[in-house]
Amino acid sequence: MKKTKFFNLHEKLGAKIVDFAGYKMPIQYSSIIAEHKAVRHSVGVFDVSHMGEIFIEGDRALDFVQLITVNDASKLNAGRVQYSAMCYEDGGIVDDLLVYCISDKKFMLVVNASNIEKDFEWMNKQNHFGVSIKNLSDDYSLLAIQGPNSKLLLQKICDFNLDLEYYHFKVGKCCGVEMIVSRTGYTGELGYELYFQGDEEVAESVWNQIFEAGKEFNILPVGLAARDSLRLEIGYCLYGNDIDQTTNPLEAGLSWITKLNKQNFIGKEALLKIKNLGLSRRLVPLLVEEKAFPRQGYEVSHQGKIIGKISSGTVSPILEKGIALAYVDYDYSKEGIELTFNNRGKDVSAQIVKLPFVNR
Repeated sequence: MKKTKFFNLHEKLGAKIVDFAGYKMPIQYSSIIAEHKAVRHSVGVFDVSHMGEIFIEGDRALDFVQLITVNDASKLNAGRVQYSAMCYEDGGIVDDLLVYCISDKKFMLVVNASNIEKDFEWMNKQNHFGVSIKNLSDDYSLLAIQGPNSKLLLQKICDFNLDLEYYHFKVGKCCGVEMIVSRTGYTGELGYELYFQGDEEVAESVWNQIFEAGKEFNILPVGLAARDSLRLEIGYCLYGNDIDQTTNPLEAGLSWITKLNKQNFIGKEALLKIKNLGLSRRLVPLLVEEKAFPRQGYEVSHQGKIIGKISSGTVSPILEKGIALAYVDYDYSKEGIELTFNNRGKDVSAQIVKLPFVNR
């Protein structure tokens, strides 16, 4: 199992460590609810160094990124970020990812930790453009600073103006270290990501400076458990739960990033066919009014007929209600429809609602 450069700090802080995507990662430090609410109400810090950074460089870098991703990377210019996905020929999802445009000849693709090697191998198989593809995931540390006070905190330790538009980035020094600072996030809150290189001493110095600057905001370290509940309150997909090789972006609610009118990309023909034939199922958000925990894998029914399955579920610390994402038959996927899921032998009611579950 790999360890991030912050691992010793996690142990010193008493974090509960779990094996995740080939890494030993902190799932929580104190209370999942306290960590979750720190991000919603002030600021929290996530070590997400397990994520993958793959760099594409060359004269035809843009052509390559256009081929392998479903969104339109030609709309990007230097300093912009785009949420996208990669698909197999049949429309199944290889991975969802962030595309960072460093220049029209250089891109950084940020991929999910569990898919780094798979994605890297798949990209190399598609490389008919003579571009350089480098997996520098082990070289980079990545911290996500999320919450309404994240900008106030970071401005104290960055030597450039943090007036970044959503899905934009700058390169500059924070904590005395040159890094990529972007404004994306996986929590629905104002937030920033810090990508930087260096050994454990550099990483720990950055961490300590962030927490010193964050004392006035009651900053907390946040583990993977609260990261999951935060993203689910907003309705963001998680690879391995809500999307994978057996799902396509249209049924997963990702048609907004799937540009079927752009020139050829891998999976386009299959996705056009799926769209023309009509979806057979759709990913929907479910809100549970009664006290029950909707867990991944629970079957979902409508008037006794099994019509789908929960892909992600939790109890929202903000709403104090069960929330879930579930794939259900398309005919039963409209907002307002009442469904049920079986929770330990008891049928529990859940209603299809609009995302996000928690408005920010």
